[in-house]
Amino acid sequence: MNSSRMDRFLIIITLVLLASGAAMVYSTSSVMAMKKFGDEYFFIRKHLVFSAAGLALLMISSRIPYRLYKNLAYPILVLAIVLLILVLVPGIGRHAGGARRWLRLGPVTFQPSEFAKLAVVIFLAYSLDVKKDRIRSFSVGFLPNMVIPGFIIALILAEPDLGTAATLSILTGVMSFIGGVRLKHLLSAAAVLAPVFYVVVTSFDYMMKRLAVFADPWKDPSGSGWQMVQSFLAFGSGGVWGAGLGEGKQKLFYLPEAHTDFIFSVIGEELGLVGVALIILLYCALLFGGVRVARRAKDLFGTYLALGLTLMLSLQAAVNMAVVMGALPPKGLPLPFISYGGSSLVMSMIAVGIILNVYMKGNKA
Repeated sequence: MNSSRMDRFLIIITLVLLASGAAMVYSTSSVMAMKKFGDEYFFIRKHLVFSAAGLALLMISSRIPYRLYKNLAYPILVLAIVLLILVLVPGIGRHAGGARRWLRLGPVTFQPSEFAKLAVVIFLAYSLDVKKDRIRSFSVGFLPNMVIPGFIIALILAEPDLGTAATLSILTGVMSFIGGVRLKHLLSAAAVLAPVFYVVVTSFDYMMKRLAVFADPWKDPSGSGWQMVQSFLAFGSGGVWGAGLGEGKQKLFYLPEAHTDFIFSVIGEELGLVGVALIILLYCALLFGGVRVARRAKDLFGTYLALGLTLMLSLQAAVNMAVVMGALPPKGLPLPFISYGGSSLVMSMIAVGIILNVYMKGNKA
């Protein structure tokens, strides 16, 4: 595929994922919405509003020169930190499901950790670019790139949101490695961070239960292992071609979070192995398109920015799919573009818009 079509290629992949998400959100939520709110369109209506807002912000962000973010890296970072701190303030942050992760902005709720991921990518793209000649230095190239994202990760852990914190930690490490940071420095950071995650996990009973469920969900199939067992049953009953769109049974109050974190399980049940493979191929295509834009960017900042945003989306998708298939412990991460949830959807669309701007500002041969 030549570079003149890469713009359209990314847009088409994004729109197909978005349309797939709308279809699956309605399929997974209509019965629950009717039972709970007396309106089968309750969730899909809100999802379509989020989608429309996301598309508008994609178009806007695709027109904003990406180099502007280089000058705004620190203000964006400070804004993300302020929002994450506000989440932790009682009476301001919204508490639900044992965590404090949301801010209410008028009629909608917003998850600052989603914005924080974007802020960290912009900061790292800026830092890796301006320090390219000293990137292998511990004090200049390594330490700031670990301490600043590390502070944001600590705030996310305090919510607590282990899934987002772990994903952001991996993203920081991968971007730093690609940018030329010494591997031994990154390994030392991982050695320091591992005990922190251990302390956080062991401090919360529900996180320990998640690890136990991951180790053996069939040990308590009607209790703590219920969600994973139902996810496995969804994939198993889908077969090659699936039961058909809208014909799945696990969403009928068997599988918790069927329209959010575990929507991929219902895809496996209703669309089968074929549907699962197509969704995975779409994310692979998104990864391919984003990496190609990054490789052809005019400058290093554009390269790191497009690559970081692409990895942000692809890594979250990979982690979500691994979780629902039992390859990773449950982490509570949405599937980008597909799961119900306004913050994740809108920020994912903004990320694609920025990648498109990197492309539109010109390619190198």
